[in-house]
Amino acid sequence: MVMLVWLFLLPHVAGEARTVKCPVSDPVPVPHEWYQSGDLLVGGIASQIMYTLQEISFETNPLQDMFEVPDMVTKFYQHSLTLAFAVNEINENPRILPNFTLGFHTYDSYYDERMTYRTILDMLFTPHRFAPNYKCDTQKKLTSIIGGLSFKVSFRMADILRIYKIPQVTYGSFAPDDKGTAESTSFFRMAPNEAHQYTGIIQLLLHFGWTWIGLLAVDDESGEHFLKTMEPLLSKNGICLALTGMVPNRSDWSTLDDINGLLSKIYLPFMDRKASTFILYGESRTIVRLITLMYVGDPRYKENVSYRKVWIITAQIDFTLTGIQKGCDFHFFHGAISFTIHANELPGFQKFLQILKPCYTQEDHFLKEFWEQAFDCLCPNPRIPVDAIDKCTGEEMLESLPEPIFEMHITGHSYSIYNAVYAIAHALHAMHSAGSNLRAMGDVQRSPFQDFQPWQLHPFLHGISFNNSAGELISFNDNREMESEFDIMNLVTFPNKSYLRVKVGSVSPNSRNGNTFVIQEDIIVWQRTLNQKKKKEGAKFCCYDCAPCPSGKISNQKGMDYCFECPEDQYSSKDHNQCISKTISFLSYGEPLGTILALVAISFSIVTALILGTFIKHKDTAIIRANNRDITYTLLISLLLCFLSSLLFLGQPKKVSCFLQQSAFGIIFSVAVSCVLGKTVTVVVAFMATKPGSRMRKWVGKGLANSIVLSCSLIQVGICTVWLGTSPPYLEFDMQSMPEEIIAECNEGPVMFYIILGYMGLLSIISLFVAFFARKLPDSFNEAKFITFSMLMFCSVWFCFIPAYVGTKGKYMVAVEIFSISASTAGLLACIFFPKCYIILLRPELNKREQLIRRMDTRK
Repeated sequence: MVMLVWLFLLPHVAGEARTVKCPVSDPVPVPHEWYQSGDLLVGGIASQIMYTLQEISFETNPLQDMFEVPDMVTKFYQHSLTLAFAVNEINENPRILPNFTLGFHTYDSYYDERMTYRTILDMLFTPHRFAPNYKCDTQKKLTSIIGGLSFKVSFRMADILRIYKIPQVTYGSFAPDDKGTAESTSFFRMAPNEAHQYTGIIQLLLHFGWTWIGLLAVDDESGEHFLKTMEPLLSKNGICLALTGMVPNRSDWSTLDDINGLLSKIYLPFMDRKASTFILYGESRTIVRLITLMYVGDPRYKENVSYRKVWIITAQIDFTLTGIQKGCDFHFFHGAISFTIHANELPGFQKFLQILKPCYTQEDHFLKEFWEQAFDCLCPNPRIPVDAIDKCTGEEMLESLPEPIFEMHITGHSYSIYNAVYAIAHALHAMHSAGSNLRAMGDVQRSPFQDFQPWQLHPFLHGISFNNSAGELISFNDNREMESEFDIMNLVTFPNKSYLRVKVGSVSPNSRNGNTFVIQEDIIVWQRTLNQKKKKEGAKFCCYDCAPCPSGKISNQKGMDYCFECPEDQYSSKDHNQCISKTISFLSYGEPLGTILALVAISFSIVTALILGTFIKHKDTAIIRANNRDITYTLLISLLLCFLSSLLFLGQPKKVSCFLQQSAFGIIFSVAVSCVLGKTVTVVVAFMATKPGSRMRKWVGKGLANSIVLSCSLIQVGICTVWLGTSPPYLEFDMQSMPEEIIAECNEGPVMFYIILGYMGLLSIISLFVAFFARKLPDSFNEAKFITFSMLMFCSVWFCFIPAYVGTKGKYMVAVEIFSISASTAGLLACIFFPKCYIILLRPELNKREQLIRRMDTRK
């Protein structure tokens, strides 16, 4: 077997028989390794770096031409770190292997069968000198090897290791029925039997009633085994298999025919609307290849509701990205349910990760590759100048990396590696203890490790039983498989390309309470509402009656398991078979309601301007001079602006209009109400000043009224300034309130608008009370009676405004405010100024000083 592997790796060399010498050069170099010396050595084969390896032609020496730029699955660097963490932890524990140090030697499989053979031979024999089956000048005691992650790597390792009976402890989850490994006493599994995962998937499907599904599996022996195993299980449990597909286990798609063939196998099955639940089986790179194929088939696949499925992901698949795939994300799989190898947080593990730096150890050849690809920087190299911008500072933090690049929490595979190292250490400790007991009886004179052979460890490793640092029992069953469980996780993705995996259940074949399947569906985050089909009574389980989709959801084909929710800016058609874009709704000038409100505001503005002109023309008449001419002009101008301010609310809202609407309305109305209050107070003060010896005479004049108008208006200006300076109104599109419309509106916030309205209401109530008590004072031109009626109308309008404003939505809410502005302003204008205009224009004989004195004498 070893000679066959040698021939597989190297070109055939013909020559004379001679004594074999260890070669100085290495014809097939191993680019990466991590070595830590020790009395006893644990080997490790990780799977974290990929090369596009060229086919060997057996015509030229491959040498360095085999390797190009590496692409690293940075997340899997945690596997190597976990092995180092466990070894260091054991060396610091005086109760395990006292007086012995444990070391490790880690290589990479490079996801290639040839390089797996190559690294195993390098680990077993002379490092960096390719001489299979010869040990040249090496004293390392290799006890066992941990690896690999995938189906192919593990079994290629086993091809060689079972020849030398070296214990192999795998940490991946894959098909369990390989006959060669089943009969081998050196093959151990840290992952639970995959058959338990199959049972868990069936229980999950039955629990949620998903009886029409699709299967996607990686295109290799493990994928074929999965399909052959699952198909009869599904049929036995009454679950319809709508389709099956194979995800390619290669990435070198060089021809158009290759791509078209792959699309027909992967992309086209998604067009089958019958299956809305998909089970994906494969290895670490399967999910990224699936995303790639989906993108090639339809670059907008994420937005197409037809492709949204309920995903069930098996334990061997991890949500990982390589250094050159950082642009990808897993939002397509939001809400997926994934099975993972059980894991528990380890004390001190995160602290161990936090001290990791680019120069943490010179023996780790993986670290530089990891750091550069994870953080997009270049480590300093004296021979190659590096720009300061691209240079790694060493201050980068692993916590800042998104989960697809690196996880700070220990994963199921890393947890299996940790337990594997401790299992080997406990087995070595048990072997050492057994030898010590024999030496105490005088049967053995030398240390059991002096002439150590790896096969001697088999019975001790098979019989270990201990509690790890997380308090969980670790032991192998009769099939040399770990007695463990699968966790059921729910994938929750975020816009920054990170994700969170939440544990929602478990599959525990050895549960003490007999409940082997546990699921907490109330905490699962779904992508959409499930189960839109009704089962037909008396028919087969695959037959259903279709129920109509609810509002806002569609189904573009009959027989769908689910209805797809329309995007926020669209609504479902009458037949619920397509999404229609919503129209933007606002109160425009062109529609009848907007036209009427605009004409009313403009008409009253013209009337107000005519009244102002009339008052200016007759400014020297008695009726105008008697009621504070300046305040009257200010009041008319503010009423004119009130009518015009309502036009700010018409038309499509803009940033500027939102900024001005409520603040302009509040300030202008406050000026108007302040003028009314000033005029009323002036009447009261003037009457009180006529009494003999009254001290109110010093307040008689324009100064008091002007002070009231100015001070009351400035308070409102201050409120509006604080509002606009802290949290000003902004343009907002409300997509939820109306089913078929997007409401374009100005969001004023929950507080400040009502403070402005409340202050205006306070001024109005004060004016109403003062005017009410002054309405019967003896004055020929007493305005208090008219002000009382105007403020009564004003307050009535705005008290009715609040419930009407809160109870309406969209453009009708704007119409309510415009109507309230116009109605209240018109009330002030009509009640205060129409009687005066009547006297000025129609009864000029009453607008004389003599008439004023005669009427005052009559009242007295």
